[in-house]
Amino acid sequence: MDGVDEERLVRLVAEGDRAAFEELYRRTSPWLAVRLRRRCADAQIVAEVMQETYLAVWRAAGAFAGASVGGSAVGWLWTIAARRLVDAFRRRAHHARPPVAVTAEAVVPAAEDEVLAATVGGDVGDALSRLAPELRDVLQAMVLDGLSVRETAALLGVPEGTVKTRARRARIAMRKALS
Repeated sequence: MDGVDEERLVRLVAEGDRAAFEELYRRTSPWLAVRLRRRCADAQIVAEVMQETYLAVWRAAGAFAGASVGGSAVGWLWTIAARRLVDAFRRRAHHARPPVAVTAEAVVPAAEDEVLAATVGGDVGDALSRLAPELRDVLQAMVLDGLSVRETAALLGVPEGTVKTRARRARIAMRKALS
């Protein structure tokens, strides 16, 4: 299944193909977990959202419209996960303390930033850490996560033109910082 793209995997999942589901999970769960951890520091909520997301993918894969409406499998998966995360926050709203990701200043660095620091070190890591957050997010999605411009736009909720502009600005800033 190495030559099969994520959209085709979703279509196979819609037909009940367990191997396709396992491959889709293998390809998408690491970055999805990182993205969710960035928005919520509660590991239990993240685990619940991951489980609910992939259960929803298994059940609703037939409803995936895909490229015919300008979407991508990765963007569709992220939309499901983001909605499940909001639902989880609502379910836990009766607690006196808000979820950690909602507080004004998080004491612990985001999981994605920790992964980035461990993966990219030295001068490159320093240059990345000095980028504006919106530029760093685009570089992380496109370079480290390997997403396309369209997938990055869907993931970040910005237009494709904005992704291209931010990617260009980030590359210029990185070249300047590393020269």
